[in-house]
Amino acid sequence: MLSRSVYQRLTPYFASRIRKNHRLLSFIQPPSLEDIHMTDSCIKRMKELQATETSEEKPMLRLGVETGGCSGFQYVFDLDNKTNPDDSDCRVFEKEGVKLVIDNISYDFVKGATIDYVEELIRSAFVVSTNPSAVGGCSCKSSFMVKQ
Repeated sequence: MLSRSVYQRLTPYFASRIRKNHRLLSFIQPPSLEDIHMTDSCIKRMKELQATETSEEKPMLRLGVETGGCSGFQYVFDLDNKTNPDDSDCRVFEKEGVKLVIDNISYDFVKGATIDYVEELIRSAFVVSTNPSAVGGCSCKSSFMVKQ
């Protein structure tokens, strides 16, 4: 059994370690389920597009949801160099200088989704790789069905 003096010597050590870990963990914020996440390949491709742009404003990615497609709703991606007057009603997500703009109606369909950039033999495109609001979709990941 350990003596009382060993406990007295170890207590300050463990207390300081606990305080240090608490400080470290307080800086880490878990990702919100409401946020839209962009993968590293999405960020990389947008930075490549921004580097080729000669205008003052950097291109931003716009995501919208429309009715149609083979599953009921479809994702629509656009690149835009300027902000629109109605952008004040949109949600803007930014990561590493890359902006993603989503109108409020479309946002309800893609809360918590992950945006990716994929390069395949037949196409290269921005896609919604995961969407918690979707229950199914087509194989090309451009359309989806909504949970009921």
